[in-house]
Amino acid sequence: MSPHFVQRRYLINFDVQRLGQVFSDVIVVGTGIAGLRAAIEAARFGTVLIVAKDAATESNTFYAQGGIAGVLNPPDTPDAHAADTLDVACGLGHRDVVDRMVREGPARIRELRDWGADFDLDGAQVACGLEGGHSAPRIVHAHGDATGREIVRTLLDRARSIENIRIFEHCYVIDIVTVNDACVGVITHHDKYGYQVFWAGQTILASGGTGALFRESTNPPGATGDGHAIALRAGAVLRDMEFMQFHPTTLYVAGATRALISEAVRGEGAWLVDRAGHRFMPDYHADAELAPRDVVSRAMVDHMARSETTCVYLDVRHLPRGRFAERFPNIHALCRQFDIDPEHDLIPVRPAAHYYIGGVAVDPHGQTSIPGLRACGEAASSGVHGANRLASNSLLEGLVFGTIVGEAAGRAAPKSRTEASASRLRYGIGASARTELDLADVRNSLRSVMWRNAGIERAAPRLEETNEIIDFWARYVMDKVFDDRFGWETQNMLTVARCLTHAALARKESRGVHYRSDYPTADPERFLGHIALCVRDQSLVQTFEPRRDAAPVSVS
Repeated sequence: MSPHFVQRRYLINFDVQRLGQVFSDVIVVGTGIAGLRAAIEAARFGTVLIVAKDAATESNTFYAQGGIAGVLNPPDTPDAHAADTLDVACGLGHRDVVDRMVREGPARIRELRDWGADFDLDGAQVACGLEGGHSAPRIVHAHGDATGREIVRTLLDRARSIENIRIFEHCYVIDIVTVNDACVGVITHHDKYGYQVFWAGQTILASGGTGALFRESTNPPGATGDGHAIALRAGAVLRDMEFMQFHPTTLYVAGATRALISEAVRGEGAWLVDRAGHRFMPDYHADAELAPRDVVSRAMVDHMARSETTCVYLDVRHLPRGRFAERFPNIHALCRQFDIDPEHDLIPVRPAAHYYIGGVAVDPHGQTSIPGLRACGEAASSGVHGANRLASNSLLEGLVFGTIVGEAAGRAAPKSRTEASASRLRYGIGASARTELDLADVRNSLRSVMWRNAGIERAAPRLEETNEIIDFWARYVMDKVFDDRFGWETQNMLTVARCLTHAALARKESRGVHYRSDYPTADPERFLGHIALCVRDQSLVQTFEPRRDAAPVSVS
């Protein structure tokens, strides 16, 4: 990696003695399902400070439509759920963490119900739908297609009722503070209070994903990979950064922001058709529309290329009259905003970046390679998803491992003490003499080149070109000291994008969501394992971690 990415430890110059000070036992960065559930659990043991980049409701969880996977009704079993998860993971799923997730998940979902979550019912039982890759109906949903919103409401209400928890909204975490290579807190900038240092015995990164790196994305604009970048700068190991999952179906209306069309729509029986009305997915996979997401996304891209079109279509016209509006009220309303009547019209769709499987490497308790720092949810690489995520397992992972990580942090916090030397911490670099680029243009151009060259299909020449382009921008962006969120986000986006393309170049095979047209098949002899990245001596170091039950191999 270019040295422009790793020559800086912190993004701003600071002297902690001149900054506001806030103390807590545990800090949680992020207010999605993983962060909120971690905070609730950690609060059983001490004080918790939740830091939200925007409003507390602004997270990928809030926009999740389809649901949360969990075995609630027989004859489905946790063993079947685990088997489906590991099958989709393409050889890289970790059985121990998968087993724990699917076995503890039902109790965590029932707990949400006890706290007031209004999940949809089928008689007296929780209604469960079917999605791609699942062998049984086990997708729990709320208000049809507003599952994430209902979960966030429930968890926020719970968190706000706990005296030990404080929530700082509109507060940007700039960097993790370390002393003697251990995390002791974070440096933040609050819209009202300015720069502050938050000190804690334990810090939990639950900062979400990186969808804003790509021109086509289902994520909110704030998903800029901040957690991944600040962890890398602090010395943490990142893992599986080449694995970005693309959702097959987002509403495609030229000039409009992409909006998710839930996987559950296909689970209800929707077909994917081209402009001639041909249902093409059976030509690509035996499971047709219910094939894993990576299969469906690549099939759509291939079919659009063959037919020279910019989109394909979801067809729900064969469903019983009124069923679509009843089951998916928010998606139906979205379509109607663009004068699309799903009962009579085809819904134009195309794939978009959706979920980042790569993240901060953690153990089963969310511990990173940095003492005092843990991670969970989309910010973490837990081993649950392997090379491809099973639909609706993301909310389940956040719920289960948010609880586990919150408890671990809460118990560990009293044993972690901020050292006195932290109070004398300061950092500074000189002003850069290089020209400053237009950051808005850099961001827009980055998102375009990432979509074009590091998206659903990849190849070495395009990835190398992307690295050269990012390195050029880095020369004029990474050396600057900004004093606003837009600048810090841009630096983080460049950092994470470079890690993604670096790992994508290193994995010379196709596996799960990572498809190399120049290496179109899997190569288990060389790549059955994880690519890990970290900063050592101001350089990016790449290592290969073979699967736990596989013989050691090396990456050339």
